[in-house]
Amino acid sequence: MIRTALMAAALLVAAPALAEAQPAGDRVEVNGMQMYYEVSGTGAPLVVLHGAYMNIPSMGAIIPRLAETHKVYAIEFQGHGRTTDIDRPITYPALADDVAAFMDKVGLKQADVFGYSMGAAVGLQLAIRHPEKVNKLVMASAAYDAQGWQPEFTAFIPQMTVEMFVGMPVFAEAYRKLAANPDGFPELVRKLIALEHEPMAWGADVKALRTPVLIITGDADVATLEHSVALFRLLGGGGMGDMGKPLPASRLAVLPATSHTAVIGQTELLAAIIEPFLKGETPKGMFE
Repeated sequence: MIRTALMAAALLVAAPALAEAQPAGDRVEVNGMQMYYEVSGTGAPLVVLHGAYMNIPSMGAIIPRLAETHKVYAIEFQGHGRTTDIDRPITYPALADDVAAFMDKVGLKQADVFGYSMGAAVGLQLAIRHPEKVNKLVMASAAYDAQGWQPEFTAFIPQMTVEMFVGMPVFAEAYRKLAANPDGFPELVRKLIALEHEPMAWGADVKALRTPVLIITGDADVATLEHSVALFRLLGGGGMGDMGKPLPASRLAVLPATSHTAVIGQTELLAAIIEPFLKGETPKGMFE
């Protein structure tokens, strides 16, 4: 989710160093757009959702790493990468419905889902709106309520302008390399800025979830640590183990010395956290 200039610029610059050769992709019609996606690897299906202003290549090495043990379906959202834009605002519920429609089109009845930033919030909405489609959800660097943002980010949102992003060559040039409409970047920026002002208060929906969720956050992320802990508690976590009760299905991981933009680049650390969660593995305590 976090559309700050620093975040997106850092990810776009880092992408060539992080990304490996991408598999051949395809397009499918989804809700009036031509959605681009790539499939790689073998194993249980895993849908990967990128952040705002991003695309599949800018997710870096985590996609090929996850494809070592999963059949990964990486998609590009409305107006991002090679997916066409349509005459519709960009909202989390709409993007979640797009993912659900995509799964139907490619024959995925259910899958695990890994989302980063905006993609993590979309994954959460997917689990809320289409729970039957999500086996387990991994959400990295996101929030469930706008009150959870760091004060600095909250103060920055009203300062965002289309001109601010269009004036940064790293954005416009990266967009044109892949976009179906090379001149569509200003409209994408306008929609993403509007997304920042959309209401976001999903606590009741989160509390009602039965989908296991792995929350990953940096200790210097855009959401406060208190917010990530509150999310974990809504999902049934935060109690004491070793007292005879089974651990909750959901989990919380805090990456040390890690800002929002640094989360997605820690490929091996992410894999070491994600893989045991998807496999249902837990560390053994001394009383087990």
